[in-house]
Amino acid sequence: MTQNAQDRSIDPATRIMLKQAEKEGIETAWDRYEKQQPQCSFGQLGICCRNCNMGPCRIDPFGEGADKGVCGATADIIVARNLLRTIAAGAAAHSDHARDAVLTFKKMSEGKAGSYCIKDEAKLIALASEYGIPVEDRSREEIASELARALLEEFGKQEGPIRFTQRAPEARLKLWAELGIEPRGIDREIVECMHRTHMGVDNDATHILLHGLRTSLSDGWGGSMIATDVQDVLFGTPEPKKTTVNLGVLTRDKVNVIVHGHEPILSEMIVEAAEAPELLALAKEKGAEGINVAGICCTGNETLMRHGTPIAGTFLQQELAVITGAVEAMVVDVQCVMPALGALTGCYHTKFISTSPKADFPGTVRMEFHEENACETAKEIVRTAVENFPNRDPGKVRIPEEKQECMVGFSVEAILKALGGTPAPLIDAITGGAVKGIGAVVGCNNVKVKHNYGHVNLVKELIKNNVLVVTTGCNAIACAEAGLLMPEAAAQAGDGLKGICEALGIPPVLHMGSCVDISRILVLASAVAKTLGVDISDLPAAGAAPEWMSEKAVSIGAYVVSSGVYTVLGTVPQVLGSAAVAGLLTEGLNGVVGASFAVEPDPFKAADLMLAHIEEKRKALGLEP
Repeated sequence: MTQNAQDRSIDPATRIMLKQAEKEGIETAWDRYEKQQPQCSFGQLGICCRNCNMGPCRIDPFGEGADKGVCGATADIIVARNLLRTIAAGAAAHSDHARDAVLTFKKMSEGKAGSYCIKDEAKLIALASEYGIPVEDRSREEIASELARALLEEFGKQEGPIRFTQRAPEARLKLWAELGIEPRGIDREIVECMHRTHMGVDNDATHILLHGLRTSLSDGWGGSMIATDVQDVLFGTPEPKKTTVNLGVLTRDKVNVIVHGHEPILSEMIVEAAEAPELLALAKEKGAEGINVAGICCTGNETLMRHGTPIAGTFLQQELAVITGAVEAMVVDVQCVMPALGALTGCYHTKFISTSPKADFPGTVRMEFHEENACETAKEIVRTAVENFPNRDPGKVRIPEEKQECMVGFSVEAILKALGGTPAPLIDAITGGAVKGIGAVVGCNNVKVKHNYGHVNLVKELIKNNVLVVTTGCNAIACAEAGLLMPEAAAQAGDGLKGICEALGIPPVLHMGSCVDISRILVLASAVAKTLGVDISDLPAAGAAPEWMSEKAVSIGAYVVSSGVYTVLGTVPQVLGSAAVAGLLTEGLNGVVGASFAVEPDPFKAADLMLAHIEEKRKALGLEP
């Protein structure tokens, strides 16, 4: 049954553009999803295997057909192997992002990337200290060069531990060591995933999944944490600031350049290039009043929290931004970029510009980006957009009015600064009952869920019950579009949380960055746990990914649970074909890592699960209910 715009999203701007797309006969992700119905039920259950050429094999969930693959692999083995490969892909995506950030950092320290410099010297010194790198009587570049080499070694290590795991509480480190899941080296764990899942290697579901946890930890406490910290050194550690979000940030009278993807190495230069006097003059010459840079997805989150650059929308709004008819250039790097953009931009004047040596798409203009000439390439990209402005068809321009102010940029450093330099005031608020606990709500959009419905309603329920929410990724953007990232949103919170927010002048939902910045949440959770003298699994805290869809999200979920945080998923993972695997993930892991997954598509019921867990942890700590 064909859905209308009302059924597809709760966001007014998105509904407007979906109606416009239908009017113009333009296909979007929602249309393609409907054409895929019914989706393969074997794939949805995770019980199909293509890991050798004797297959593909599938297991009949009703017991009327094959109960083993050709090699003898059962449903448990197949589901576990598929899940491990998914974790490997997600960890690889985040960690390759981190590697690129470190390589840029290294080139900068060697004077080979002149467009970049150290923006946060204090964080540079702090990271050097963690690695035991001397800083006295040395230049910043000398320190950075040695730190870059140390960080790169984390990828190729053969024997661990990864340095940043030492940020976790002692009890958590001991548990990982006892389980044999302390990550040794980022690349080693990912490679071992592929080896273990080759035909005829690891064929015990529990054994397979334990390595999945180890690999995910190499992402959360390795690749993602490295990416976050290096980007802070290079581009500045975020501090609270106000900006605007949603499709209404696009403008009729300016050149609109959208940066989309996940790596800020290019987008930082695009923001700078858009302010170049010669390009602003060219924009005037072409009839525009200026140049407007806006973001989509996590590249947007990166520039949003450091520069206040407006963000046009979430993952599922990328096509809708083009359909406004007002985008001169869609500039993409890697991850979450729909290949459908190529055909779509061909229906408008929009230039679809791909920049990463690793990623090309149908219908793009290739403008490959390298750090050595970053500023020049960025200016070339912006110039291309400016020169495209006269090709805009005013008759096709339809920009929704919806845009929302938001407060963003709550790094761990910024949160602690607001608290007076220590987590003690937050802990006091939790132990005193004003704040019941912390909810980490993150993740993508998914066409299986009404756009933003899961994100917004889950978060509203949590703050209403005095749970402080920290958020990253598309959930952060969805919350911003719903007005939840403003201090005024405290009016929707319970009395205790409301009072804390009003006293500090902060929203009840704190934007902590992009998807790699979930590592910031781990650092914050560790700081609170260490101050209390407990493990992360003892905290009144819970996580959720209401609309997740990517392989990265699977790796994230695995490392969050492995770190001791109960996590609720809003879309069903492809594991239900194995009762053993599903049972281990939703129950068995409690006895292994002190946390587990739950699956609940209804955001109100998901909030109830999180609140019950938080109350249980409060009771265990002897806190008032």
